[in-house]
This record gives sequence, structure tokens and C-alpha cells, in this order.
Amino acid sequence: MQRILFDLAALISRVAIGVIFVTHGWQKMQIGVPVTAAAFNHMGIPLPQLSAGFAILVETIGGVLLIIGLLVRLAALGLVVDMLGAIIFVHGAHGVFVQNGGWELAGALAVACLLLVAVGGGRIGIDGILHGSYRRRAERRAAEQDLAGHAPATSIRPEAPSESDTAPRPVQPAARDGDMRNIDEIIADEPSRGRSPSA
Repeated sequence: MQRILFDLAALISRVAIGVIFVTHGWQKMQIGVPVTAAAFNHMGIPLPQLSAGFAILVETIGGVLLIIGLLVRLAALGLVVDMLGAIIFVHGAHGVFVQNGGWELAGALAVACLLLVAVGGGRIGIDGILHGSYRRRAERRAAEQDLAGHAPATSIRPEAPSESDTAPRPVQPAARDGDMRNIDEIIADEPSRGRSPSA
């Protein structure tokens, strides 16, 4: 039950955080990299052109990845870096409250993404489906190897001759021994190794 609750909470958190980031990334994409870079330059963000491209890419694609649950830890890590940059270069000097330009929204999103880096996105998502499929295949292979390792040997052992078998037969001994070797090779698990007629 706790596992299901965790998966549901992770799904809701991923989708909500992803929607917020996609919205902000899409907004930057709509106004374009040059305008976003100019705004970053005005705010004192270093390498504004590169920073604008990184922010648009990581917020849009990273947000989508969080929503669908694919590469959750990697996407969340990129978003943590994005929010740390926003806090350090823009919001940190303005206090906590967002209405004053403070860091509360960026900080909340950063720690939420940090939590996703630590615990993952749960089983309800592409990562969870792929991981579950891989785990089931690994368990099947392990079970098959375990069964193969404990399977009893199926080699045929010659029975003790009965009294009727001790009577002379018209078949030549060498020919009979060769016939038995052929039968052994057909029904034994391992091919017979050349045995001497006296064996």
C-alpha cells in the first residue's frame, strides 16, 4: 500500500513540476533566444546567450520528460542546476517572497527536483515500466538458470543382466557394443565418450 501511495505521489509531483517548467520554457521559446538572452544580460546572468539556450532547452524538454516519466533523475538534475542559477544570479538578493522577486518559487522547484533526483519518479511512468520489464526478464533468466543448475542428470545406467541375458546370443559382441553406443548417443544428455568394449 505504501509503495502505491509513493508511486501516486511521485506521479502527481512529476506532472505538476513538469507543467510549471514546460510553461516557463515555452514562454521563453515564444519570445525567442535573443530576447531571452537580452533579459538575462540585463539581470546580470553570465553568458546570457548560452544561459538562455540552456534554460529554454532544460525547462521545456526536462519538463516534458518529468511529465511522461522518462529519464526522470537526469531531467530533474538539469532543472536543479537551472533553478540554482536563477537563485544565485537573480532571486537570491531579493529575499524570500516571490512578489518581491525573491527565491521562494525557484527554491521550491529546486528542492522538489532534488527529491526526484534522490528517489526517482516512481513506477507510473516510462522509466518505471522499462525498469519493471527489465527486472521481470532478469528474474526469469535467474529462475531458468536455477532450474537448470538443479536439474537431475538423465544419463542411462546399464542394468544388471538377468539370467535370460546370460544365455549366448547370435549377435556378435563388437556389433552389439557399437549398437548400444549409438543408442546412448541418441538418448543421453551428453554424447558418449569412446568406451572400450571391455568397459
